[in-house]
Amino acid sequence: MLKFDRELFLQKVGQEALAKREEIEKVVDEVSAKGFKNIFLIGSGGTIAMMYPYEYIFKSNSTLEVHAEIAAELLVMNHRHLSKDSVCIFASVTGTTKETVAAAQFCKDQGATTIGLVAKPGTPLAETVDYCILASDEKHSFDTFFVFLQLLTFRFIHNHDEFPQYDQFAKEIALLPEGIVQALEAFDSRAEQFAIKHRDTSYHMLVGAGNLWGNTYSYAMCILEEMQWIKSKSIHAAEFFHGTLELVEEDTSVILFKGEDETRPLVERVERFAEKITKELFIIDTKDYPLNGISEAFRKFFAVNVNWALTGRLSVYFERERNHPLELRRYYRKMDY
Repeated sequence: MLKFDRELFLQKVGQEALAKREEIEKVVDEVSAKGFKNIFLIGSGGTIAMMYPYEYIFKSNSTLEVHAEIAAELLVMNHRHLSKDSVCIFASVTGTTKETVAAAQFCKDQGATTIGLVAKPGTPLAETVDYCILASDEKHSFDTFFVFLQLLTFRFIHNHDEFPQYDQFAKEIALLPEGIVQALEAFDSRAEQFAIKHRDTSYHMLVGAGNLWGNTYSYAMCILEEMQWIKSKSIHAAEFFHGTLELVEEDTSVILFKGEDETRPLVERVERFAEKITKELFIIDTKDYPLNGISEAFRKFFAVNVNWALTGRLSVYFERERNHPLELRRYYRKMDY
């Protein structure tokens, strides 16, 4: 596959990420033993989008109070639930995202317990938080962070006596990287053909829900807009019929992210509508991939990881077909604003 090293992926997202299991459990167990009132999931851009799946998972699987907040907004909103009894989880690949670093210091100043996911040691976020969980490097860092967040989320829920299946769940995470690689191999040609067909398409609608909403939001904004300069719109499937449907035409590119949680019927409703109108409907459905060894009950949680990896293949081929490197920027970190 273009720009994909199978063994490197299995090493980074399998061996090295999973080697952090004991460390992550120790952090969560210490925090749980101390006691806390609520959990904040905080990030900026792609990292707040990364948190949205876990906000959904917390809300639909636990009575723990959870808030996903954009770092810059948290700094100015006077959030009345943030206190010394809060646990605040942050993510930044570089560890230098200004708003996220400022939010971490802000939360720490309130007396909250802070946990950071970072891919570079010695960086501002890594040095600010109480607990820093390091990815090995920037290569596949988001895939690795997703594994970290799976363990963090379900360990907290387990310690709250709401997920007795935790040990089995954590064991099955070890099988996930191989399942993802097989899914990537099966999806790759579809990704290539989509990029070839849509290299000059100027606008895409992306629709998702539940624990795939964050991926939907992220792919539209952080990949298509930021990294490819393509106009796009992320639409929650539950809201699609409250405005956006009127913009669908015969040649409108509509990309559906179908997962396996309780919100799947919401996306299927959009699918039934879109297939009547547009000839450019493209569906990425995690249910199409077997994920050998993964229990049926856990598949809906792992859809986040699978979907994220699959969309990465679209990015690689867009980069090639549009001759537009994913690293290219005009403004972001290029000028003061």
